[in-house]
Amino acid sequence: MSNFPLLERNHHEHGPLAVFPGSLEAARSVAGEMAALIRARAREGRACVLGLATGSTPVSVYAELVRLHREESLSFANVTTFNLDEYYPLSPDQPQSYRRFMRTHLFDHVDLHPARTHLPSGTVPKHEVDAHCAAYEEAIRAAGGIDLQSLGIGRTGHIGFNEPGSPRHSLTRLVTLDPLTRRDAAGDFGGDAATPRHALTMGVRSILNARRVILMAWGQHKADIVRQAIEGEVNSQVTASFLQEHANALFVLDAAAAGSLTRHRTPWLIGSLADQGLAWNERMTRRAILWLSQLKQKPILKLTDDDYNEAGLQDLTRAHGSAYEANLIGFYQMQHTITGWPGGRDPARAKPGDAPVRPLHAPSAAVYPKRVLVLSPHPDDDVISMGGTLCRLVDQGHAVHIAYEVSGAGAVSNEAAWRLFAFVRDSGLANPAESGRLDAFCAGLSGDTAPPTSPELLRWKGLIRRHEAIAAARVCGVAEHQLHFLDLPFYEAEPRSRRYGRADVAALSALLEKFQPHLIYAAGDLDDPHGTHRLCLHVLRDALALATEARAPWLTEAELWLYRGAWAEWPLDEIDLAVPLSPQEVLRRRRAIFRHETQKDQALFLGEDRREFWQRTEDRSRRLAQAYNGLGLAEYEAIEAFKRYAPAEFAASSAF
Repeated sequence: MSNFPLLERNHHEHGPLAVFPGSLEAARSVAGEMAALIRARAREGRACVLGLATGSTPVSVYAELVRLHREESLSFANVTTFNLDEYYPLSPDQPQSYRRFMRTHLFDHVDLHPARTHLPSGTVPKHEVDAHCAAYEEAIRAAGGIDLQSLGIGRTGHIGFNEPGSPRHSLTRLVTLDPLTRRDAAGDFGGDAATPRHALTMGVRSILNARRVILMAWGQHKADIVRQAIEGEVNSQVTASFLQEHANALFVLDAAAAGSLTRHRTPWLIGSLADQGLAWNERMTRRAILWLSQLKQKPILKLTDDDYNEAGLQDLTRAHGSAYEANLIGFYQMQHTITGWPGGRDPARAKPGDAPVRPLHAPSAAVYPKRVLVLSPHPDDDVISMGGTLCRLVDQGHAVHIAYEVSGAGAVSNEAAWRLFAFVRDSGLANPAESGRLDAFCAGLSGDTAPPTSPELLRWKGLIRRHEAIAAARVCGVAEHQLHFLDLPFYEAEPRSRRYGRADVAALSALLEKFQPHLIYAAGDLDDPHGTHRLCLHVLRDALALATEARAPWLTEAELWLYRGAWAEWPLDEIDLAVPLSPQEVLRRRRAIFRHETQKDQALFLGEDRREFWQRTEDRSRRLAQAYNGLGLAEYEAIEAFKRYAPAEFAASSAF
């Protein structure tokens, strides 16, 4: 029944897998197998029992199933469903509940009878939990067992909520959530404090009892744990690894989630590249040389023929003639990423002997000054991830505008809002007619769990973050009239159902068309726990696709640079632009980050890394500078790095 393009397994991989260029193609294939199974069972006059997952991963699968129902007459009349898990305690009508999630994304849009949908109950009294879990297992058995179980994978390697340490023989039960799992969910609940500490989940054995299991993973933030699940030994610390023992399990990945697998990251460890349909192109050559330099802890130019041979890279030296020639290629590739003029230099000030300005490739390379648009998903992502480069672009005379894509209101704690409202109330600056409302707000904002955030309070919190962004931009030299607050609508949607739409794309498209930038900087850091960066990147992709279809003249002179910083960093071999910073520029960047006072010392959504954002960016940019120095390049205080795309190329990409 499966029509997945299965990859030929190598000796590093312990389970079958299919890899797609992007998550949408992968999701359609998963939905296609589900649909084929439903139809086959219907023809046989039998029920089809599906095990369903929640979270961001299966959303696109459910969207495709709904489309198949509406457009291709796929009926769910013979389908029975069992969901993996539910938070405990949590009412099914709460926005964060998985019952609500399933209704939003699937149940309410197809002809699936409500009585045939099953989820663990987040409201069962605690003394009845064990009996409830046993009854859930019995209901699965009574339905004939699960025909196809779909799964995501958490960053702890969990399937369902089977956190590290869950035994293979475990059945449906109450579990304590791992701190990382809770931090990843905190964005939906308004912070760590309000996030449940427990959940009900089907056990590992419950999952392995299914006749067919499909684990899906999308995005770079899942790449490392996917590698452990597929290439590591079976162990209870990564419960997804138990799928290696299932006779009919499949890992379905997009290219980003597969990025850490040996076949993608270091394919020369598998065998000849030619035998794998690969070649020693520029990017692969650089990746291998950098890997070898770090493995041997030697600068690139000190690598020897013996180093290459011992690491299984004889083919590389054969392709280039010698270690000396290969070293020069790797060294110059990395050297050419470094520039102190990220937007190009003023030709009127060029002097004989000036170093070349690199690595600008577009027709706009000679244009000076350039129109530069920095896209910041949250109001602080710009200064956190590229604050030094932002200052450099301004100081070098370019026309720099910043667009803040969402309000960031959800990341302002009630305590921070109370402090500011109380100041306004007590200062006498407020309109007397407003003092009553301020008193009411201040009285209610006694902690981060009460009161429920009202639309008006969210609007005020958004205004707080807007003015923090204005203050940070001033440190970088960007005037207020050069700032654009897009407030994309998707950010205000109900938790767990955020999807971008035409209004989001239209807002960004209008700005692009009006400003017509030569350089676009955007967040390519997709590990943020709330998913906002990914949605903003998709909005940009669709906006650029519209501009490409319209053959917008400004696109021919445009370049797109993706930055990372707060949540992840670019691997060395993927860096196309490295902007070195002086100690003074690092301090200036820090001052800009500090203007975001509500995120200082008290940020609600720090994710797995508990350091403050300024500490993360300083550590990572300094570590990157040290890595460049370790390769044998110049020693800098810090480096900010970017990956280049042609806008039209990015618009057609499904990699994000």
